[in-house]
Amino acid sequence: MAVKDGENKKVTPKDGENKKVTAKDRENKKMTVKDGEDKKMTVLEVKDLCKTYVVNKRQNNVLRNVSFSVDEGEMVAVMGPSGSGKSTLLYAVSGMDGATGGNVLFDGKDLMGLSAKELARLRLNEMGFIFQQMYMMNNLTILDNIVLPAMESKKTSESRKEKIMRGEDLMRKLDIIQVADNDINEVSGGQLQRACICRSMINRPRVLFADEPTGSLNRNASDEVMDELVKLNKEGTTVMMVTHDARVAARCSRVLYLVDGNIKGEYKSPAGGDVKEKDRERMLNNWLMELGW
Repeated sequence: MAVKDGENKKVTPKDGENKKVTAKDRENKKMTVKDGEDKKMTVLEVKDLCKTYVVNKRQNNVLRNVSFSVDEGEMVAVMGPSGSGKSTLLYAVSGMDGATGGNVLFDGKDLMGLSAKELARLRLNEMGFIFQQMYMMNNLTILDNIVLPAMESKKTSESRKEKIMRGEDLMRKLDIIQVADNDINEVSGGQLQRACICRSMINRPRVLFADEPTGSLNRNASDEVMDELVKLNKEGTTVMMVTHDARVAARCSRVLYLVDGNIKGEYKSPAGGDVKEKDRERMLNNWLMELGW
């Protein structure tokens, strides 16, 4: 992960606090790697990202020179008050929405320099998406919805049968194979969101982008979905998500706190499984309260 200048020490919850990091800090310096650690590849690098809307001749600056990076294998949450630009940021860095200024480097490719066709191909083959609203086609079964992106992709030379088998394997992995032939209105909300996770993973993406993936679920279903996302992350999938839920964000390795289109602070979760989930949530909540959450 790249963090920018102005600090020599990486502050963790064990130090008793998480240091606020400015855009200038993140711009000038890469985070040092501890002895014995393998340096991870930066898969997403955002530099001075701006997004401006003009409504009724009035300019609304939603994102203001946002800079950060995400390393391969990280699980990053973006939090902030309503209207702070969280979803706008997610859509801009994934190429779903164009930015007004700045640069987004995805696996070394500058999204700002790609054509609409190139962006569509990159999103299809190298990115996975999960939304709060579970967009699925009503006229297809759950399995057909899951494998549809694979059928559209030319990333591999797999046959139709092989792609269907891979979709079934993902459904088994997330324990929903029993609803493969069901219509989308014949399953629970938790099952449908797990099906959305399967669909997002069908083309083996480099990064999984999730916008409030648990926002419309009850607590049990939310925990199930997060269990699966954490499991995928531990297996190597990079995840970047927007959430308003501290319980969800506490399970991520890093949290970016966005206020008025700027990153106000950056939180590094305690590494390892020694810290209980309730303690992780408590530490994150304490940090958020310091920032005015």
